[in-house]
Amino acid sequence: MGRKSNRAKEKKARRLEERAAMDAVCAKVDAANKLEDPLAAFPAFKKYDRNGLNLQIECKRVTSLNPLAVEWAFELTRANMQPLYEQSEWGWKEREKREEMNDERAWYLLARDADSTPVAFSHFRFDVECGEEVLYCYEVQLESKVRRKGLGKFLIQILQLIANSTQMKKVMLTVFKHNHGAYQFFREALQFEIDETSPSMSGCCGDDCSYEILSRRTKHGEASAGHTHGGSHCGGCCH
Repeated sequence: MGRKSNRAKEKKARRLEERAAMDAVCAKVDAANKLEDPLAAFPAFKKYDRNGLNLQIECKRVTSLNPLAVEWAFELTRANMQPLYEQSEWGWKEREKREEMNDERAWYLLARDADSTPVAFSHFRFDVECGEEVLYCYEVQLESKVRRKGLGKFLIQILQLIANSTQMKKVMLTVFKHNHGAYQFFREALQFEIDETSPSMSGCCGDDCSYEILSRRTKHGEASAGHTHGGSHCGGCCH
């Protein structure tokens, strides 16, 4: 009887510990989502003035954006990504993508030119992925006229800064394997790793899947690598 009682106490203690850990994770995500402007602490990153570009960068929740800006972002995503989605097992689902990009949890990094016209954006969210607090990048999309000028890398660097400042454990994203330029960009130029939740690592579908989940740990995530508390999530695809 005594041994059973001890085991029951140990199980209850573990459950309480796991619940407390998950509550702490959710509290960090909630705190990040309550920020007025996650970029406020980094004024130097509110401008991109190099390689012939002179752009202003802003960070806003979708609920604070002009609906026309969100519609522009959707149309750019469709133009850049629809053929790639159609080559995958997912297919292009316009209504679902539009709902995803207008979800109240969505945050946007927007780059605007001197006329305040948007030319690039990233859609991201603060979320919980397999028990860890993460910044999940759903999209990074650029107009053709501003590509190959370092802007995409700059936007991802901003996401990494925001993830660090909000104590997220990782920056995560999903990329199509057949989107060779993007895959090489994230893996080589930005040093993202294949995440342990990616199909090729988890063994759920391996080579049959057309995508990989990539991640890069923040300074807060380095010490806790390998310690998760359950839960799951799947983000969008980056270009």
